[in-house]
Amino acid sequence: MNRGWLVALFFALILAGCSYETLDYSEVLNKELEQRLESVAGSVEHFKLPDHDDYASIPQDPRNPLTEAKVTLGKFLFFETGIGIDASQQSGMETYSCATCHDPKAAFKPAAQQGVADGGFGYGQRGEMRTKNPAYGNFEVDAQAIRPLSVLNVAFVENTFWNGRFGGSGINEGTEASWTEADGTHLNEMGLEGIETQNIEGLHVHRMRMTEDLADQLGYKDLYDEAFPEFDESERYSVMTTSFAISAYIRSLITDKAPFQQWLRGNKLALTDGEIKGALLFFGKARCFTCHQGPGLSAVEFHALGVKDLHQAHPNPLATSADDIRNLGRAGFTGKEEDMFAFKVPQLYNMKDNPFYFHGGSKTSLEEVVDYKSKAESENPNVDNSQLSPKFQPLDLSDKEKKHLLEFLKHGLYDEDLDRYVPKFIMSGNCFPNNDVRSKQELGCN
Repeated sequence: MNRGWLVALFFALILAGCSYETLDYSEVLNKELEQRLESVAGSVEHFKLPDHDDYASIPQDPRNPLTEAKVTLGKFLFFETGIGIDASQQSGMETYSCATCHDPKAAFKPAAQQGVADGGFGYGQRGEMRTKNPAYGNFEVDAQAIRPLSVLNVAFVENTFWNGRFGGSGINEGTEASWTEADGTHLNEMGLEGIETQNIEGLHVHRMRMTEDLADQLGYKDLYDEAFPEFDESERYSVMTTSFAISAYIRSLITDKAPFQQWLRGNKLALTDGEIKGALLFFGKARCFTCHQGPGLSAVEFHALGVKDLHQAHPNPLATSADDIRNLGRAGFTGKEEDMFAFKVPQLYNMKDNPFYFHGGSKTSLEEVVDYKSKAESENPNVDNSQLSPKFQPLDLSDKEKKHLLEFLKHGLYDEDLDRYVPKFIMSGNCFPNNDVRSKQELGCN
């Protein structure tokens, strides 16, 4: 055997060994992630979301059990501009819907920095061009004075809103003294969970209505009959049942097709090696899981991070100011000093679809979010560093580690098929999610 052949064989064996090690490396990463999830949550199953149409497995209010008929009706009503009939001005009539500020194209949040329903004008490509109708005053519009939370995976949140004020159970047990008619929390007395309670209040606040005549006029009466046969006809076509239908639909908004969810279901090829490394950081060194600990990577916990409020971050905010009680976070509801500037932990799926982050929209990229959390210092002049959450601590992440973490956040948690939650039409025949003149042009409606 000559020396040249031996050299060739030696290098062939090295190359074969490298190929084997490369293949094996993915298996090692998968095993490491499995072990990491078991160590932080007890089991891999903890983070597995149910299928979006497995209604029996989706958390629900016992007084509003999920049915196909309710979800179908709610899917229409969530996008129905025809129920926006309590607008402040005639020009705003039937021009907005729930989806105006919770647009699927923007991860069920507004693509503009501030959500504007009644009194809004325009759409753009995914709602980013929504602005104030010039005919409306700054405090006449129905503008979100705080960034709306995404309604994806909200079924796993018992108490809703940034300050958690809706829903009388869970963390709100014992807060009865704070339940007032002024902010709609008196509805907690009905004993419903947060989603249903917030939607009852939301329909009123966002100037929407439902009556038997309107249900008949818009073409929904038969759908109400199918969804709510247990309700007497005198109560079947109402804000209550409309809230229940919309809540049922919202509870079905599950990101079960995201790569991380597919990985949890057994497809170990669903995540790239870089995304797995990012997940290991998320559930390890980066400590994201200490707050984002639920199945939807959210939590009914409240933490002060010292980010700017909407009136500070937005160049021309509507219907809000430095005196807005929502700027106080959980304390705006409870009145407790320890709750000052603490906001609810949001879910993390499909974040790359939206260019604004935190309750004031002060960050415009996930890179900025990771850098801010790595630094862990207040940017809000009203929030001293001493008031920040004890869980909010600096992170010692290298640029490479940040890159992998962002891969997981952007791509591993991204469900690319949210169109399955959008109806092909709404019964009124109106344009949706917006129906004002400019939006109809930009959306291509006849």
